[in-house]
Amino acid sequence: MIHSSSGSAHGRPDTSATAMTNAGRPAPARVGVLGGGRMGAGIAHAFLLAGSRVAVVERDSGAAEAASGRIAETVGRSVERDAALDASEIIGRLSCGVDFASFEACDLVIEAVPEDRTLKTSALQSAEAAMTETAVLASNTSSISIDDLASVLTRPDRFLGLHFFNPVPASLLVEIVRGTATDAAVVDDAQGHVRALGKAPIVVKDSPGFASSRLGVMLGLEAIRMLEEGVASAEDIDAAMTLGYRHPLGPLRTTDIVGLDVRLGIAEELASALGPRFEAPALLRTMVAEGRLGRKSGEGFYNWSSAPAENGGRS
Repeated sequence: MIHSSSGSAHGRPDTSATAMTNAGRPAPARVGVLGGGRMGAGIAHAFLLAGSRVAVVERDSGAAEAASGRIAETVGRSVERDAALDASEIIGRLSCGVDFASFEACDLVIEAVPEDRTLKTSALQSAEAAMTETAVLASNTSSISIDDLASVLTRPDRFLGLHFFNPVPASLLVEIVRGTATDAAVVDDAQGHVRALGKAPIVVKDSPGFASSRLGVMLGLEAIRMLEEGVASAEDIDAAMTLGYRHPLGPLRTTDIVGLDVRLGIAEELASALGPRFEAPALLRTMVAEGRLGRKSGEGFYNWSSAPAENGGRS
């Protein structure tokens, strides 16, 4: 989301070596990431900076190569900000490929494929089959029930949600979603891992939209309805929240960053579970149908034609 499930920025954490050392429990030695799009690349970047070896698995060699380039670019930006970081050493701990066997040695594997239930269940089953029995599997889903996803797994006690926010490098929050079967020690370890990234964990039980997506999407949908009704311009609706409520970004700009298609998918998921208050406005459906998806397409509620195209997003 942006957060989730929403692309909300929650401030920039200190990713220096000192911050990582002082975070307490270290990050896992070996981490797997399934999916190297914007969110997966961001998650890989975070663990690389925390000292982990990271294996990214993609659907084909072209996607794996693109993921490698995406991660190298974000690592490069981190090195520019922190002279103590060594880009060659960091990238030397990264591998990107197509073989699930890369997950055999991982302590933690995080699924970060698009927000589609069928795709996620298939991906999670394939990842689990390659992992050891003691490793932990997590989903970066921003709205799909962790218990529903766990129902296809053989070790649901070693599974939980780790919901990172977009953009991952600049976001402080990680939402840990505890499934009914999730072992308490797995949740405790996850909190330590999140802190090792220089981020703050919150723990929520499995429920539709968890905490962040449920709140963030509701605000975004109401802002779209207001625009649809002509209440105010997109700029003024956003200013009401940034200036009046001190949100770092307004709900419409956030929706552009997350991706209107991502927001629509989450809204549909929440509407099916929680009822019509999460029904997507007609304007959102129209814009998605027309391909106006926000920053990644160059146009949404704002014009992003001068911004670089990006993939993925979380509301």
